[in-house]
Amino acid sequence: MLGIELTPEHELSRLVDLGVRAEDAGYDAVYSTCHYNNRDPWAFLSRLATATDSVRLGPGVANPYETHPVTLASKVATLDELSGGRAVFGLGPGDPSTLANLGLEDERGLRPVLEAFKTAQKLWAGERVDHEGAFDATDAGLNYEPPQGASIPVHVGGEGPHMCRMAAKHADGLLYNGSHPKDLAWAREQVDDGLGDRPDHRGEFDLIAYAAVSVAEDEAAAREAARPPVAFIAAGAAPPVLKRHGIDPDAAAEIGERVSAGEFSAAFERVTPKMIDAFCMAGTPETVHERAAAVADHADGLVVGSPLGPDLETAVDLAAEAVGGAF
Repeated sequence: MLGIELTPEHELSRLVDLGVRAEDAGYDAVYSTCHYNNRDPWAFLSRLATATDSVRLGPGVANPYETHPVTLASKVATLDELSGGRAVFGLGPGDPSTLANLGLEDERGLRPVLEAFKTAQKLWAGERVDHEGAFDATDAGLNYEPPQGASIPVHVGGEGPHMCRMAAKHADGLLYNGSHPKDLAWAREQVDDGLGDRPDHRGEFDLIAYAAVSVAEDEAAAREAARPPVAFIAAGAAPPVLKRHGIDPDAAAEIGERVSAGEFSAAFERVTPKMIDAFCMAGTPETVHERAAAVADHADGLVVGSPLGPDLETAVDLAAEAVGGAF
């Protein structure tokens, strides 16, 4: 599976054009990031649904805290109906920094994610739901039937060992935030542990690398464009991940302090070449292909994520060629 992440930081008409371009380039899925401080992902995905014919479409990823899970289920069902059965439900614990702005940083966890998509599956199957747990619902139901019903795929976004194992046991796929084969090898171990408890009736499961990619014919330009997302990734990386890549935790913490203070230029300047190598597939198409091929030893698919490259339109095509040959 080859997917692409498009971030609604741009005007929606340009995003739709990028999504159409992605379908023409051969991507199988388009995911939209979901942050309150960008444009609305559901508006973007709805417009893209009417402009495309074959790509799967979904949030990458929504969270069950700022929107009630029953409402999320209806949004995905509506997208599925509008796209003729092409929706995919990307769901995860959400970005800590943006959730903190909404006073929701303490709400994150595995249980709300699991309960949210289990409830969605019941609703899509036509059931009415009573639920008490991470959220409450009483006699909730949908007054319409999605084209594909309960077969809408659920892709869990996460990085921690428990989230990886839960996804393998209960969901259809894991969107693992990682760009390096070391990280995907670790994720594969967690997924394999979870698959041992997966019932046969749930069918196949995909481990999908949700990778930061920056590609251009000019390697230096591609690596320079990678600085902003790598800064955020390094700042939020868990200590075992930093240790895995030999990155100084104090250097990562200093980047995080700059980000928190809104000193973004200073944060980006502190990104080291080693951080770019660890947290982004950055370089020429040949370099990105080599990195993708190494990740393919452990993953079943890959989503080309932000920043894509110094030129978005060119990067959509270059990444499809570079990564598509590996998956």
